[in-house]
Amino acid sequence: MYLGVDYYPEHWDHSLIDEDMTRMKEMGVNMIRIGEFAWHLMEQQEGNFDFSFFDHVIARAKHHGIHVMFGTPTATFPAWLSKKHPSILIEDINGNKKSFGGRRQYCFNSSVYEQYSLRIVEKLLTHYKDEEAIVSWQIDNELGHEGSDMCYCDQCLNAFQRFLQEKYKGIDELNERWGTIFWGQTYNDFSEIPVPKQTVTVHNPAMMLDWARFRSASLAGFAHKHINLVKELKGSHQTVTTNLPGGFFDKWFDHNEFSRDLDFVSYDNYPVWGGLNEPISPAHLSMTLDYVRGLKKENFWIVEELMGAQGHDIIGYLPRPNQAKAWAWHAFAHGCSNMLFFRWRGMNKGAEQYCLGILDANNRTTRKYKEVQQFFNEVKEYKTLFDAPMKADVALLYDFDSIWSWRNQQQNASIDYTEEILRLYEPFHKQNTTIDVIRHDQDFSEYKVLLLPIAKVMDSDLARRLEEFTENGGTVIMSFRAGVKDRDNNLVFGSMVPGELSPLLGIEVEESESLQAGTSAPVVPAEGGEATEAVYWRDLVKPLTARTLHRYDDRFYDEYSCVTENDFGKGKAYYIGAGVQGYIMDTLAKTVADAAGLKTLASNSGVEVITRTAEGKDYRVIVNHNGHEETFDGISLAPYECQIVEV
Repeated sequence: MYLGVDYYPEHWDHSLIDEDMTRMKEMGVNMIRIGEFAWHLMEQQEGNFDFSFFDHVIARAKHHGIHVMFGTPTATFPAWLSKKHPSILIEDINGNKKSFGGRRQYCFNSSVYEQYSLRIVEKLLTHYKDEEAIVSWQIDNELGHEGSDMCYCDQCLNAFQRFLQEKYKGIDELNERWGTIFWGQTYNDFSEIPVPKQTVTVHNPAMMLDWARFRSASLAGFAHKHINLVKELKGSHQTVTTNLPGGFFDKWFDHNEFSRDLDFVSYDNYPVWGGLNEPISPAHLSMTLDYVRGLKKENFWIVEELMGAQGHDIIGYLPRPNQAKAWAWHAFAHGCSNMLFFRWRGMNKGAEQYCLGILDANNRTTRKYKEVQQFFNEVKEYKTLFDAPMKADVALLYDFDSIWSWRNQQQNASIDYTEEILRLYEPFHKQNTTIDVIRHDQDFSEYKVLLLPIAKVMDSDLARRLEEFTENGGTVIMSFRAGVKDRDNNLVFGSMVPGELSPLLGIEVEESESLQAGTSAPVVPAEGGEATEAVYWRDLVKPLTARTLHRYDDRFYDEYSCVTENDFGKGKAYYIGAGVQGYIMDTLAKTVADAAGLKTLASNSGVEVITRTAEGKDYRVIVNHNGHEETFDGISLAPYECQIVEV
């Protein structure tokens, strides 16, 4: 098990290196991650490569018995490269070039940047491929993060036009599938198609979905070139990964397109960051980890695990004593097998002075150091447990076509894809059942329950697979606006919503209403009971073969259903036609879990219990996310304490 820190020795007086590594070893470190922002240090003048500084760092690491993950430095290129080739810089939607000075300002479609970035990687790998201390390479850094996944420059324009030429048989097919007859937007040639910069009103929705797919392909193409080069040049004892940032569903790229080619997936785990009054919820945090694990359906690494408060300018919530340690245990419980904390020492200069680490700029050993030290001493005893694979009976399916369709046509300013994922995910998370979060095209036949949040885009193949799954005894739960659009991001002509899903769900949607901020719709149980309010959206559902579980309770629409249940083959399909309140989903999830025979455990709010199996034995990893004492099954838990017990 690798346990360590992100280390930037170039930021400090070089005389500190041995002192730092001595203290690291005392803390329990056996790996450091270095180098990912140090291109200029390696190539101060164009073509003059010098790795002597890192030769020294690695030599000292070997002396102290510390392994190395080395980051290729392409996320922050040198100023001389920007000055010589300003074409490498991202151009925003208004046509303005991003300035040198931040990070990841490069265009994924710049042939110049491709050339220079691959060259520094080639030189670096050639120099260190036989270095026994380097056991893994990290590609770039948080690819596409902080808005760096979007560019509107002429290089992107030309690449977008080529992308479309390769996708469509000809311009006539594109015109037909995009519906360019509307507003007289018909193209005579691919060279007439623009990038979607600002226009009056909005761009064509089919074009915007293809633009999102193109943006994802651009990033994945860049990543693949770097992954393939590292795989070609690295030593046989070395692996390749890259560190994924959070906010997956707010990105213009699909991590699956390149992550599956890594030796293992890595993630930067920040339960709180600048500006947040409190951390994200335990369910949200769990969902992100389940997403990372789901990319390859394998255990993963965390190469940046938060320890101190974070913020470039606005500082977020301060993790309470032992809370960051609880997040570390929680990450291991959800599939992390190796972990590096961010960062060894907070920087006293530059943009991240307020991204605090294990040590602060005062260089003193304080509570945070001792907390990480205690965690390292404890977690290494569970290597066998946390190396073991995880098995889930529930899968949440996402589809980036639907995600990008929602982002381009939000329909209601309050609808957030992540929130709608959590609407379905959290009721099962509360029951402490294991959940995989996977892309819709992965095999889901072995699960018992499938969750599909706001699956607006649908095709015949996915609809058929869902029918087959349900016929064979599975349970499907879908939420509002399912099946509204086809893969071209167009409404389906001649078919009642939810289109090809109608037989599975046993419903038709006659009309829908967007419930804007401050408005809601009353919903009551079909058998009578107290009304609750649905928000954001409501589909006016007409049951065909389905049974009504909840209906709307207002003068005009009380004959329409909100939540329905349909028998289909040996299984059941549920439809949630609105942004329903939590208790409705909690009740439904318990009913489904009982019927499907899911392994569940009851626990107090904020107490999460993750079941893991290793060498034929079952264990419970019990995490108290609360800032007060709790109990589970007779076990007392201090605030933010984790305990592991054999069942």
